[in-house]
Amino acid sequence: MTAVSIRRPIRILGIDPGLRRTGWGVVDSDGNRLVYVACGSVEPRDTLPLAERLLAIHDGLAKVLAAHAPAEAAVEQTFVNKDGAATLKLGQARGVAMLVPAMHGLLVAEYAPNLVKKTVVGAGHADKTQIQMMLKILLPKADPKTADAADALAIAITHAHHRGAAQRLKAVGA
Repeated sequence: MTAVSIRRPIRILGIDPGLRRTGWGVVDSDGNRLVYVACGSVEPRDTLPLAERLLAIHDGLAKVLAAHAPAEAAVEQTFVNKDGAATLKLGQARGVAMLVPAMHGLLVAEYAPNLVKKTVVGAGHADKTQIQMMLKILLPKADPKTADAADALAIAITHAHHRGAAQRLKAVGA
C-alpha cells in the first residue's frame, strides 16, 4: 500500500514595510488556488520617536502573527532612492518586518518590487491602481483599506507563486 500525500494549504503573510504604515496581508495558498484571509496596516503615530515607531511595528506584526498563524512570510525588498536618510529609515522598518516572522520560526522570503508587480499584473512597472484591480480578480473577497495592505497582499501572492521554485533550488543546493 502506498501512502497518499495530502496537500494542505500554506498560510502566507505578505509584508510591505514602512515607518508611517506597514501593510500586511494573509492568504492561503493551495497549489494554484489562493484564498484571502485578512489584511490591514500597522500605523505608528508620526509623533513617536523612531525607536518607538519600530517597536509599534514589531508589536503590530506580532499580533498579526498570533491572530493568523502563517507558515511563511514574504517582505518587499527596499528600493534605493535619492534620499539616503529616508532609505536608511525604511531599511530599519524592513528589518523589523523581517525579524518578527523570523522570531516566530517562519521562513522569510524577499521579493523585488518589480517582481511583485510582474507576478500580480504581468508588467514590472505597473502602478498601484493596476495592482488593486488585479487583486479584485485574484482575491475577490479582499478589500484592502490602504495601498500598503494591497501591496502586502500582492507580496503574499508573489510568494505563493514563487515559493515552489525557491524550495526546489534550495533542495538541489543552488
